[in-house]
Amino acid sequence: MRYDLHSHSTASDGTLAPGELLRHAAAQGVDVLALTDHDVTAGLADAQHMAAEMGVALIAGVEISVTWHHQLLHIVGLGIDPAHEGLQRGLSGQRAFRLWRAEEIGRRLEKKGIAGALDGARALADGPSIGRTHFARYLVAQGEAKHLQDAFDRWLKRGKAAYVAGQWASLGDAIHWIRAAGGQAVIAHPMRYKLSATSFRSLLAEFKEAGGEALEVVSGSFPHGATPSLASYARRFGLLGSLGSDYHGPGHASELGRTPPLPEGCEPVWRDWLTPNCDP
Repeated sequence: MRYDLHSHSTASDGTLAPGELLRHAAAQGVDVLALTDHDVTAGLADAQHMAAEMGVALIAGVEISVTWHHQLLHIVGLGIDPAHEGLQRGLSGQRAFRLWRAEEIGRRLEKKGIAGALDGARALADGPSIGRTHFARYLVAQGEAKHLQDAFDRWLKRGKAAYVAGQWASLGDAIHWIRAAGGQAVIAHPMRYKLSATSFRSLLAEFKEAGGEALEVVSGSFPHGATPSLASYARRFGLLGSLGSDYHGPGHASELGRTPPLPEGCEPVWRDWLTPNCDP
């Protein structure tokens, strides 16, 4: 079975509509796909419809932004009930902050002589969740950056003119929302966080204590040479292993369904799922 448990659609900052994403997943030979848009579940209904047509098992998911010790983290929820009231209430607060942040990014870019950034990002979003990636695409289109990473490096990452810090959900809240909605909480792409070994161990311990279940051991967001070390951490802290491309659409760094398998000895997050043809 080929699993990909981290992907995005136009409901957040992906470039394929949910149905197109599922069609592409089938073409890539993916058997089980999780749609994990940022702080929103709006794409899941369309994705489920196409999943049935394409013969791909869809896992209802979400990726929640978290502030932990002044560090931005992402926690993926797998197998959630999208209709859960508590989850949706929490995600609604996240999106309200995203909107405020988007407006502030637009104001800061305007001060630097880049007009229309908010409207441009909103047009590219094609959904309720406006992220920095939408601004990056606008900056590339306007010739203010050569490519997406250049846009982040010049304008949008910490320390740059259009970076806006803020307070996202707490780690405990994010895990609580996911578990209350029947899901499993997973630390996404851990190698992207600039944490010391001591801080990373503290994160894993706190995550586990709060009810977190899995660590993304294999990701399209970082070199696969880190996988053995992450698998070791997962075993040490009693966490299951997850994998995902973090696919955002054609032309991005990672391709759907092309991550290596979990290393031997790493217990998969799907170990207790009843069948690959059903949500966990």
